[in-house]
Amino acid sequence: MKQGIYAGCIKRELDVLLSAAALVIFSPVMAVVAFQVRRRLGSPVLFTQLRPGKGERIFKMYKFRTMTDERDGEGNLLPDEVRLTEFGKFLRDSSLDELPELFNILKGDMSIVGPRPQLVRDMVFMTREQRRRHRVAQGLTGLAQVNGRNNISWEEKLSYDQKYVKRITFLGDLRILLRTVGNVWKKEDINTDGMATAEDLGDYLLRTGQVDRETYDRKQRIAERLCEKNS
Repeated sequence: MKQGIYAGCIKRELDVLLSAAALVIFSPVMAVVAFQVRRRLGSPVLFTQLRPGKGERIFKMYKFRTMTDERDGEGNLLPDEVRLTEFGKFLRDSSLDELPELFNILKGDMSIVGPRPQLVRDMVFMTREQRRRHRVAQGLTGLAQVNGRNNISWEEKLSYDQKYVKRITFLGDLRILLRTVGNVWKKEDINTDGMATAEDLGDYLLRTGQVDRETYDRKQRIAERLCEKNS
């Protein structure tokens, strides 16, 4: 994949400049959110999760915590819809939970605009073509996010990622950023309809009969080994 001057150089410089400026501007907001998370949900304030980035390098992504650690009598975590509080829903609906990802952008783990970093267990279910989305830095927002976010099918989402990777331009990124602001303001497509959180790719493929249980379990074990190796 050939990169122009913008994608190969200027984009990263803008990421550093804009993420640093955003951290300064939003630091009071982040301080208030951190205090409220600690008071309402407890510690830790930040939720960290391994995600595949550029070149499928696994990195630790930061978010503000939105769920409790409530467990059943056997010590298993309760379902997401039980642990996701009203305060947590507010953080997600307003996208305030994603502000700590600015540190990931500053570090070089992510970009401001790019394919959204998915779970390691999502990556192992992608086709070779779909995994080409990892040829570039994953983004805080992206083409799929402004075209339905979590309320479009996995096929559509990954298709938008492929489209973005094939042609990265300054004007394209600017349009995505402006549309992102509008979507955040309208609080659109935060979750998949009827679900508290977005459905994993593997679960979607199993539910729709595109993979069998044996393949599903095998790929889940691969994902677990990758996470253990990078934890």
